[in-house]
Amino acid sequence: MGQETNLSPEGVSSLLDTDLYKLTMQCAILKYFPDVYVTYGFTNRTPHMKLRRGAYKWLLQQMEKLATLRVTADERAFLKRKCPYLNDSYITFLETFQLKPDEQVEIKFTPTQDTGSDEDEGTIDYVVKGLWLDTILYEIPLLALTSQAYFMFSEKDWDYEDQEEKAFRKGSTLLENGCVFSEFGTRRRRDYHTQDIVMKGLIRAAEEGRKNGWKGALTGTSNVHFAMKYDVNAVGTVAHEWYMTIAAITDDYENANELALQYWLGCFGEGVLGIALTDTFGTPAFLDAFRKPISTPDQQDEVQSSKTYAQTYTGVRQDSGDPSQFVKIVREFYDREGITDKKTVVFSDSLDIESCLRYKALAEESGFIPSFGVGTFFTNDYLNKTNGEKSKPLNIVIKISAANGRPAVKLSDNMGKNTGDSAKVAEVKKKLGYVEQSGVQIDESNRWTQKA
Repeated sequence: MGQETNLSPEGVSSLLDTDLYKLTMQCAILKYFPDVYVTYGFTNRTPHMKLRRGAYKWLLQQMEKLATLRVTADERAFLKRKCPYLNDSYITFLETFQLKPDEQVEIKFTPTQDTGSDEDEGTIDYVVKGLWLDTILYEIPLLALTSQAYFMFSEKDWDYEDQEEKAFRKGSTLLENGCVFSEFGTRRRRDYHTQDIVMKGLIRAAEEGRKNGWKGALTGTSNVHFAMKYDVNAVGTVAHEWYMTIAAITDDYENANELALQYWLGCFGEGVLGIALTDTFGTPAFLDAFRKPISTPDQQDEVQSSKTYAQTYTGVRQDSGDPSQFVKIVREFYDREGITDKKTVVFSDSLDIESCLRYKALAEESGFIPSFGVGTFFTNDYLNKTNGEKSKPLNIVIKISAANGRPAVKLSDNMGKNTGDSAKVAEVKKKLGYVEQSGVQIDESNRWTQKA
């Protein structure tokens, strides 16, 4: 691999090298769920893409590095300035927070054929266990490190040539066409240096857009470290994990969406972090909760507000299923509820330029403000040097698998993204009357080589 010389840190060198929604959820966990014990599990949806023993050894070294990371005074000052919704108690908590991978992470390598060589191919597996408050920050760095390990040791037929220019061209096209978007690519980036040069290209495109009066906008990045490095907004709200864990600890799936909304507003209040994630247990079940009057855990005995969650939140995020069907469903929902405010739809599922332009038109035709979280298309879009073919990214996930001893599950709007204990999945489907969306058959092992 003919890499250009760079001074980027190897692996993960900051606790803020993660997605914003990990910090917002940790803030809410500190307030409401500090004693919940969880387990996370790892899935490689591209199982034919094997890692090598050398990658496993490198990952063990990176675990040791994670244990040394602390949030610095400058980083805390950035959070207070750019993320004022993170309360003082949480900022104080971060002063002494540290990961303890020796106690909290089990990492295992299983070779396909064991010769003892560093070239042996096999599977990597992780299990993360501990208090939810203490372990929530593992997911993003573990995924980023695993992706980097694969492309350091298994697939080496690539280099960084043209990556910044490619990001600049992509950003420029989106901006010229009026797209409002953020960079969402940490978890499946090729490595830190890739994300860094992608951000440089996108920042340059944004500057070009301002000079030329392009209607689009780069709103920031989900990665808090890079938001600080480039002095842009950190972007994000909440992940499926929030809904999954609350459902698991209460075992109340009929009311889990509403409970998750209540606790979120209880921590952050109205008017901030206002994009709701709809598809943890299917969008129809979420909308049943979304139409209810708002309350918070601190207002249970008080008179309910006349405002609903749908009125209060600024919009919704589409992360699975058929975008056209999603837009139709939420348009009908808002109309049925008599909500005339112009709401935002954030698209974040396997986006490229073509899909962004298509979904923009779709959303605007239905009276929504479209926005886009573009991830792997920015930070892991490479060609093999020898043949010019697509160098396919890993499709890997880390999800909550249990909370306080109960299995945690997710029923997204397409079957390929459902996760969790199969018996519990079947039970929850029956409870919620969950129906699989017809026609949504995403091949998760080949996601970024397909047209969205």
